Amino acid sequence: MNFFDAQDQARKTTRWLIIVYVLATALIVLGVTLIVGFALFGTSMDGYRYSFTDMLAANPGPLLITAAATTLFIVGASIYKTSVLAAGGGRVAQEMGGTLVPADVHDPLRRRLRNVVEEMAIASGVPVPEIYVLEEESGINAFAAGYAPGDAAVAVTRGTLELLDRDELQGVIAHEFSHILNGDMRLNIRLMGVLFGILVLGLMGKMIVRGGYHARLMSGRRDRGAPVVLIIGLGLAILGSIGVFFARLIKAGVSRQREFLADASAVQFTRQADGIANALKKIGGYSESSYLSAADPEEISHMLFGSGAKFFGMFATHPPLTERIRAIDPSFKESDYPVVTSRSMSDTMADDSVSAMAAAAPAPTSGPAAADLPDALVASAGHPDAEHVAFAQQLRRSIPDSLYDAAHSAELALLLVTALVLDRSGQSTERQLRLAEEQLGVDRTRIIRRLYEELSQTDARYRLPLLEISFPALKLRPEAQLEYLVQLTSRMIDVDGEVDLYEYCFYRVLRTSLGQAVDPSGRQGPRRVAQRELRQAAIDLITVLADYGNENDTLSGQAFDAGKALFGKWAEEHTYSSKQHYSLRTLDRSLDVLAALNGKGRRAMLKAITTVAVHDGQVTTAETELIRTICASLDVPLPPLLTGAATPER
Repeated sequence: MNFFDAQDQARKTTRWLIIVYVLATALIVLGVTLIVGFALFGTSMDGYRYSFTDMLAANPGPLLITAAATTLFIVGASIYKTSVLAAGGGRVAQEMGGTLVPADVHDPLRRRLRNVVEEMAIASGVPVPEIYVLEEESGINAFAAGYAPGDAAVAVTRGTLELLDRDELQGVIAHEFSHILNGDMRLNIRLMGVLFGILVLGLMGKMIVRGGYHARLMSGRRDRGAPVVLIIGLGLAILGSIGVFFARLIKAGVSRQREFLADASAVQFTRQADGIANALKKIGGYSESSYLSAADPEEISHMLFGSGAKFFGMFATHPPLTERIRAIDPSFKESDYPVVTSRSMSDTMADDSVSAMAAAAPAPTSGPAAADLPDALVASAGHPDAEHVAFAQQLRRSIPDSLYDAAHSAELALLLVTALVLDRSGQSTERQLRLAEEQLGVDRTRIIRRLYEELSQTDARYRLPLLEISFPALKLRPEAQLEYLVQLTSRMIDVDGEVDLYEYCFYRVLRTSLGQAVDPSGRQGPRRVAQRELRQAAIDLITVLADYGNENDTLSGQAFDAGKALFGKWAEEHTYSSKQHYSLRTLDRSLDVLAALNGKGRRAMLKAITTVAVHDGQVTTAETELIRTICASLDVPLPPLLTGAATPER
């Protein structure tokens, strides 16, 4: 299953989940109403004179109130939980007892974890997620949570850090990134919110039973209301248990096949079947397995790398451990599970030695030919392979220390981002720095100038990864400061009255990713647009690309025709018309509209823009940045372009 099919499947599952939720809610409301009616019937002095149906017909008011109150309770509880989770993946990790790993961490275990997560993010083409450790959990487990890559959080247990080597940890993190890239993460967090209302009903029933029992003991037999309370509470507890039954069934149905897909993706990402396979084997051979003890796994069992608790049969949110291992290593037998013991700190520290590769910058690989690039990029969207991971690992290790440290500093990350947006040609740099001095002061501007000078001496392909690495540090700042940063970068871009392609790309990625961090649940997401508006936005987008990538209108027109041919018959009536005079404004508006595309539309859009970019037989770094910017705006995570055809810049 490719990225676009996986995304569409996740959306279909979400719609199916809503239908099941409505049906389950209706049945539970009916059940609660009947229980209340039975309680009234059983305790009525005139009950012997009426049948149960007559009693229901004679008391419509209390029953309607019961039905309405139950509906409001279930829906309200789900809305409440969803609103809590709207804070993003970090909130889920914190609720499970996670401790945030600081960007400038020095502990070797946590630094290794940060390095692996950063490498996987660079390889995937997404912002680096927040990183958490469940310090109280000694089992081997992990999860990814969030609505979008820009607000994602990855959490691992302390047992995962202490018991897995680097390759095994990389396999686990690659598994979690598959959930981020394929849309599972958003589906899973929605599942938590939707099922909460059903699950909490059983808890309320148990509380009523407990309270009603104690009230009856205190008041004695004279209180005729106590039996009614006990009956209602017992009924709610039973219905709640039925709700738990269906909730587990829903979670299991949604989760199991996605786990097989994530395991297979982890092998593809790392090209190391042993990494994730050995991690799974260690779960089977470890006394604590993947179990959570301090945190309740009921709500998030479908999100975990391992089951988190003993769920069996049709309630299991994960396939049997042996089946998962055999899907990767067919020769595995249950007798092969290893005996897992704690590892020494010296072994752990040796896992992440970087001295051998720290000095060399990554060289472009031969990659696909320009003619094959459109199909290659479509295939790689959301599915980085081992070459992308190796490239990301080498790139991360070769970033100059001063820039790498700045990206991990809560104070310097903001200044680094400001330096990244400065005019690379040098023509407007001094005016931009004067604006920075007015807004940020002399001392901070001095640091920005130093960072800019260092960036000027580095390869251009470090710049987007540096931005992606900076996001965890940036998100530590208040929302108002993030909004100010976006406004400041916009003003700096406009200081000379012109906006070049690089400046636009950088600003768009920054705005998109910080927008996801500020509004994780997408409450301010893409609006509904008409088919005609989508088609016009697609035409405008490839027109802008054709303008930027070619020297004259003839070549631009040929590139435009090659791109529009992929849209189908509806595009035949459109002809090339240069939009160079207002291209960036057109590009911004087009991307906002195209955010409403489904998976099929995004696949076609990616292939079309790549076809336009490579029509002249080469791909410049600027075109590469633009393609990745478009993909980031459309929530299509695109790995780095590994091709010698890209023209490097400094």
